[in-house]
Amino acid sequence: MKTKSPGEAGRLRTDKIAAFLVPVLPETGCPRAPFFHILGSFFPSWILCGFVGILLAVGVRLLFVRVNFERELSPLILIYPCLAAFFSFSIWLLLFR
Repeated sequence: MKTKSPGEAGRLRTDKIAAFLVPVLPETGCPRAPFFHILGSFFPSWILCGFVGILLAVGVRLLFVRVNFERELSPLILIYPCLAAFFSFSIWLLLFR
């Protein structure tokens, strides 16, 4: 019966890891970073989506106040940040998938 030396066992484990990682590594790259060129600077697109989401949440708040629906909502400190996040993530998914 042949026993493996400790160095040989480690090399086999490294070979298995390398065999798994070699096909996976090219898939981790991003073809381009999602950004906008605004006034000579590159802004990440998530900043724009967050800003638009906040503006939409403010608009929804104004609508809720106008139709007297805001008094029906109980934890306002949770409602409006969640609305802003919902709008931001929805815009991100619609525009950048």
